Amino acid sequence: MSDSAFRHLGATPVESLNLVVHHYEHSGTGAVHYHLESDHDEKAFMVAVRTMPKDSTGVAHILEHTVLCGSEKFPVRDPFFMMTRRSLNTFMNAMTSSDWTAYPFASQNDKDFNNLLDVYLDAVFFSRLDPLDFAQEGHRLELEDPQDPNSKLVFKGVVFNEMKGAMSSAVSQLWQGISSYLFPTTTYHFNSGGEPAEITQLSYDQLMHFYKSHYHPSNAVFMTFGNLNVDELQARLESEVLSRFERQTQSWSVPAEQRYAAPVAVQEYYGVDGDDLSAKSHHVLGWLLGFSIDLDAQLEANLLSQILLDNSASPLRRALEQTELGGSPSPLCGLEESNHEMSFMCGVEGSEPEHAEAVETLILDTLQRVAEEGVEADIVESALHQLELHQREIGGDHYPYGLQLIFNALPAATHHGDPVAMLNLDPALARLRTNASQPGWVQAAVTRLLLNNRHRVRYSLLPDAGLNAEAKRLEQQRLDTIRANLTTDQLQAIRDQAEALQQRQAAEDDPGLLPQVTLEDVKPELHHVAPDNHYAEALTTTEYIAGTNGILYQQLITDLPGLSAEQLSWLPLFTNAWSEVGAGGNDYLTQQVKQTALVGSLSSYASIRGDVENSQQLHGYLVMGGKALGTKASEFSALMKETWQTPTFDENTRLLDLLTQMKARREQGVTGSGHSLAMSTAAASLNPVANITNVMSGMPQLVELKQRLKLAQQDGGASLSAALNNLYQCIANSPDEALLVHDAPHRDAHLAALQQQWPQPSVVTPTTLAWTPVPTANYWMVDSQVNFCAWALPTVAMVHEDAAVLSVLAGVLRNAYLHTAIREKGGAYGAGATQDNASSCFKFYSYRDPRVEGTFDDFAASIGWVLERANGDDLVEQAVLGLIGGMDRPGSPAGEAKQAFHMDRGGRSRDLRQQYRERLLETRWADVQRVAATYLKDQSGSKAVIAPRGTQDIAAALGLTAQDF
Repeated sequence: MSDSAFRHLGATPVESLNLVVHHYEHSGTGAVHYHLESDHDEKAFMVAVRTMPKDSTGVAHILEHTVLCGSEKFPVRDPFFMMTRRSLNTFMNAMTSSDWTAYPFASQNDKDFNNLLDVYLDAVFFSRLDPLDFAQEGHRLELEDPQDPNSKLVFKGVVFNEMKGAMSSAVSQLWQGISSYLFPTTTYHFNSGGEPAEITQLSYDQLMHFYKSHYHPSNAVFMTFGNLNVDELQARLESEVLSRFERQTQSWSVPAEQRYAAPVAVQEYYGVDGDDLSAKSHHVLGWLLGFSIDLDAQLEANLLSQILLDNSASPLRRALEQTELGGSPSPLCGLEESNHEMSFMCGVEGSEPEHAEAVETLILDTLQRVAEEGVEADIVESALHQLELHQREIGGDHYPYGLQLIFNALPAATHHGDPVAMLNLDPALARLRTNASQPGWVQAAVTRLLLNNRHRVRYSLLPDAGLNAEAKRLEQQRLDTIRANLTTDQLQAIRDQAEALQQRQAAEDDPGLLPQVTLEDVKPELHHVAPDNHYAEALTTTEYIAGTNGILYQQLITDLPGLSAEQLSWLPLFTNAWSEVGAGGNDYLTQQVKQTALVGSLSSYASIRGDVENSQQLHGYLVMGGKALGTKASEFSALMKETWQTPTFDENTRLLDLLTQMKARREQGVTGSGHSLAMSTAAASLNPVANITNVMSGMPQLVELKQRLKLAQQDGGASLSAALNNLYQCIANSPDEALLVHDAPHRDAHLAALQQQWPQPSVVTPTTLAWTPVPTANYWMVDSQVNFCAWALPTVAMVHEDAAVLSVLAGVLRNAYLHTAIREKGGAYGAGATQDNASSCFKFYSYRDPRVEGTFDDFAASIGWVLERANGDDLVEQAVLGLIGGMDRPGSPAGEAKQAFHMDRGGRSRDLRQQYRERLLETRWADVQRVAATYLKDQSGSKAVIAPRGTQDIAAALGLTAQDF
């Protein structure tokens, strides 16, 4: 690299995160590079470009997909998905936000990191953008029956179907709707993902113009994390990309939004199927606030949002939870800080159309009361405590830690602000603490940011039983009009494109054009986090000492006793409510304030699993867990004991509110997790563990939540109180054991605090749970425009020698057959297969799928394909690499400790997991074909579909039992 290629503009230590942020600028193009220097083994990379669409055709989203379909240096049809199986990555993806498109990856392997860097850089800056890829990923016209030139036209396309699924959600429509009015003139007015009706209006030429104008280094932000050689990395950026570009004169930015002179009230509609429209309206108020790159303003708005909405004792959330104007607070409640200008929203769901004005009055009156009276000092202190804890916590359990930090900083970089300040929050938090401690701060902030802010929108989204049918009619009308006006040449062009795309999808690219790691790059030994100590003198305790950055993690655990089926069915609500009700003689409001002042979170869950050797044998246990700053060890442990031993399940109104909120969240998650629900449904008839999992977390539970809520509304919550008290009486008064995770400076205080609360040794009496399988429907009709299909077949548990081979088989089918057949050709957003060792079954699935019968045909055809293929050792290697990459994916220090503990507790010992790893590495093609013939060939298994309403004829054709939800 020449000395002048990048200029080093500064280095900022961030002590709270144990890293140094370096800022560079490329002299030639102006591209910026931020490197988060850290000693983490996991290295992360991201390149993002500012993408600011001016319509809802989804151009940025479709471009994100097509960019990854082949490039100058790697002219293969599908380099992204091919690399997912030629890599040991810990994360690979691409994503479109409202004003940026990002291409991130992470890996612990240096060779793999460099391979992915090559592919990503070439894809982003030198993409081929083949018109056929645009047709596949974006949208296209095809004949419904390709063999019949007189058949109807249909729209197809991966993004088209993805967004049909995404916009089936009322919450997605609510967010997009209010955003379009909060931002009447800037890019946030539009749906960056694309509205299905507008996606089909995007042309290939428009896509190319957007690419050429936006995908340029002058408009790019590079961010990296970890222990890597920056000079070498920048030399590659220069030689492979930046040296081929000149500085772009166009500067992409979002202007300040035009402000309303007076508040606006809007009423719009979303589609529901069925005649019951009661309690399905949403009413939300939204305010446009200041610029997100102003760190002091952002933290001030964050603190105010915490004070108003953080928990049930917060004044605004309390009003929204207790009002009879709606069922529960809107999922949109809170601060949105990633856009150029921030927005604050609050409201209710489960309301009626006529309540819009009353909801607005409730919210404004509550804010006015806060402006006049303020709030208690401990509420402000609790909110500050939550901000501090959030800043200190090292994440990485759901997202690589380095990428988590990168995405925290990206919005500021996107808007030409200071992303370093967004990571180095301590100075700004100190300023905030000083300001917030001044008398009248809360009153002034509420008045200035909200009450005197006239750029306010009241947005009501109401149900419409005829809207879905009308949308379908309009789409069909448009297709019929296009069909009627097609010339012979235009019709032939549509047929030619379909044939060309089919040939392209059927062609096998040379994988040798892409770099790869091999099994030789895989570490033979399993990564294992061993506990540091076991204690048995008092409560049996397992201790892990880890780099938690001054945060304590504690879990209390007890085995489930022999509960009846009825009692087991109440566990989801019980675990949701256990830490959310009153305790220690306090009502739930007092307890909420106490919790937020002492801990970062307190929650509980139940784990029910089959035995590792026999999925017919069920075991379960309860976990209560939390986290707190190291300085609060004594108070934290005392609060955990108090919550465990003295919960109050007789606040009926509170229980009713919790059930209402739980039902709403689960319903809203259906279209986002439809494939998981379909797989759970399909497996439910195969064995007890799969059945109880489905009953307690699948579609049957949603039905039960609705039924129990209806009864509880009639009896004022008395039925809830009776059931939860009955269940709690069966739970042991003391836990069986504890898990502690902490860093070395705080271990003595944490351990002493726990032993002070629980001085007696544990008495552990594991119990086998009895469960009689419950038959349920297997074709669930919901408010969705797309399908989610699943097929489950019985196999074996993890200890069986075939379990590892079945996992490899699943990877082979996903990588080499199902992706092409169901996603590329069928138009679904995703498809795959998995061996579920926990429930001893093999599962096929599709996600946001326009088809049903064709998808099940593809599932079945994949079995014949794998049995007929002569050799597939290369496919085995790719599948094993993916499985090993998933096993070796690092988590947070605390997350890895907790995962190791619970795997050991559930019988998945280190030795068993090492054996499983070795079996993966020993798998060969003949083994894969053997298990396919043994467990899948000629087996009927069990099918399930989450489908749009009104499709019961398809259920009948498949021999499935349909039920409306």
